[in-house]
Amino acid sequence: MNTIQANGYPIHFNENAYLELNKFLSENKYSNIFIFADSDTNEHCLPVFLPNLETDLTIEIVEFEPGEENKNIETCVELWKVLTELKGDRKSLVINVGGGVVTDLGGFVASTFKRGIDFIHVPTTLLSMVDASVGGKNGVDLGNLKNQIGVINVPKMVLIDTQYLTSLPQNQMRSGLAEMLKHGLIFDRKYWNLFSDLNNLNTNDLDILIHQSVEIKNNIVIQDPTEHGIRKALNFGHTLGHAIESYFLENETKTTLLHGEAIAVGMILEAYISFKKQLISETDYEEIKSVINSIFDKITFEENDLNPILELLIHDKKNEFGTIQFALLDGIGNIKINQTVENELLIDAFLEYNS
Repeated sequence: MNTIQANGYPIHFNENAYLELNKFLSENKYSNIFIFADSDTNEHCLPVFLPNLETDLTIEIVEFEPGEENKNIETCVELWKVLTELKGDRKSLVINVGGGVVTDLGGFVASTFKRGIDFIHVPTTLLSMVDASVGGKNGVDLGNLKNQIGVINVPKMVLIDTQYLTSLPQNQMRSGLAEMLKHGLIFDRKYWNLFSDLNNLNTNDLDILIHQSVEIKNNIVIQDPTEHGIRKALNFGHTLGHAIESYFLENETKTTLLHGEAIAVGMILEAYISFKKQLISETDYEEIKSVINSIFDKITFEENDLNPILELLIHDKKNEFGTIQFALLDGIGNIKINQTVENELLIDAFLEYNS
């Protein structure tokens, strides 16, 4: 698959990725390499990655605990200390091998250590391949609030090798599909249509879909790297989805949701809001709901869940002057940004979802 040129860095695929990485290492003088990985990717992915790495530089593997609950400033402090103890300097290189937590966290640590050192992303989950590792967003959560602390800073390159997906559980694969579905809904009706029947997909089809999904996100990010305009389109499903994810993360009576599981619910809710605001037809809404529900399990919301979820919306990063901003569908394949939604319609969307 062809390399995609992003805003200041290349995205390489499969076998070509390692050729380009080793060429890059031979052409740039780094003092040492730190590989960031959580315990899962250390076990399942580094045995694939390390044999493909050709360098005489000292390599240090830095492992931390997996999971969104560890994507916080406390983990950053520990990683900054490790870099310092292992003599990291301005010419060190960080390679983040893992899912979205690893790439978000590792990119933030590298961007802030000694005022910024170079880093490379090697996403190993479907979600991180099509979303987290593309676009330059790096950061951590503040308590249960998603991605409140961070920077926009691009890697030197992104390497996408789909063989890492063979070790991925089905729920993690579905989590990544949510972002791919979103890319079709906001940008390309034909791409969305490809997901109406996933039963006949083979490995080669998935590679092509991943490449297309990265192209869609990259196309949007190049137009608006710092999210002042069209990049807000990528937040479809995320305004309510992030609030749901945060609420389930902090509530001990709830089962923690994967990012894509929460975003799938958010997309159904925000598609319903788009329908009620006459931006999409009822037929489009029913189609969206049917496709997403065919892939994801339905989540149950109790009546006393709704207000706490809605209260979390005020912390959404897209808000301006205290007003909650939504990206809503304007027909399948198009989007309207900076949309406001009254509380009654938000409650109505949850009630419709429950029904």
